Amino acid sequence: MSDRQVIATELLKGQGLGNQLFCYVTTRCLSLQNHCEFAILNREILANNIHSNKGMYFMDIDCGLDMKTEEFSEIYQEKEDRIYLGNSMHDIEHGCYISGADEKLLNLNQSILVYGNMQDEAYFGQYKEEIKQWLKVKPEFDNYEYSRDNLCIINIRGGEYTSNPELFLRRKYWLDAMKVMRQKRSDMEFMVITDDLSAARRILPEVPAYHFDLAGDYTVIKNAKYLILSNSTFAFFPAYTSETVQYIIAPKYWARHNVSDGYWASEQNIYDEFIYMDRKGKLFTAAECREELTAYKQSSHRYQKIGIKLSGIRLLTAKCHAKYLICGDLFVRALRSVKRRISSN
Repeated sequence: MSDRQVIATELLKGQGLGNQLFCYVTTRCLSLQNHCEFAILNREILANNIHSNKGMYFMDIDCGLDMKTEEFSEIYQEKEDRIYLGNSMHDIEHGCYISGADEKLLNLNQSILVYGNMQDEAYFGQYKEEIKQWLKVKPEFDNYEYSRDNLCIINIRGGEYTSNPELFLRRKYWLDAMKVMRQKRSDMEFMVITDDLSAARRILPEVPAYHFDLAGDYTVIKNAKYLILSNSTFAFFPAYTSETVQYIIAPKYWARHNVSDGYWASEQNIYDEFIYMDRKGKLFTAAECREELTAYKQSSHRYQKIGIKLSGIRLLTAKCHAKYLICGDLFVRALRSVKRRISSN
């Protein structure tokens, strides 16, 4: 163990690149704030995950001190607030994650190994210029081919999202956001960057969709002039560190855009740089979203039941609602498939 204070985190199997980068960036920022060393444990799996198995080949990432978990006597798990809802079996059994910033993370005074979501702007917002340097793309991988004044990049997250109707963004969100972008420029064109070409072509068949390698997808998003984002962490840091982007639309309520009546999943995903769109196509600044959420917390019964699992009639009702959402989603998919077949004949 270093004689100096060390703040560390461990990258975990199953994390996507976006989640890994949040843990990395927040850990470095907390160490900077505390004038101490940092360490990224299990660093060999950085960018070796669901997105790619080539590692972080397009950046030079400083992972700090080379340390092991057993060198830390203090371990801290970021707080987790969850509400149990009938959105899905996940939200019924595990709860919907709604946490905001954990103040204890902002006041670390000893060497410690930290685990958690670590996605709140309070953790890293004051170090944006440093983050741009930490996540600087190597020149040979920095793709500006699609950085045009009249081109908006749409980032659609597919994969496991597509089987979760509470999570996979509906076609209306994309169409409403595209309408706003056309108001910005009447000659606006669109292009999709996605991890799932099949899903993207089902939800937005009229927009050309592409899936390049990891560096390609990342840098096309980073160098865009206009962005319409999904509720996925992958696009956050390319958007956040962009030197070109002029306007960013993201889904209000983030991971529960489709079903929320006011809660965020999670509160950590309200960022000053984004404009948020609700299900009616109305736009909100981050400040407006935070103000609304504060009022919601005071009036909503949901926040009075944080951490309380469903039981009895509430559990039965929740399961019925989850099945209803799945059936509704399957019906919409079937209807869309029929329409595509009719139009192709």
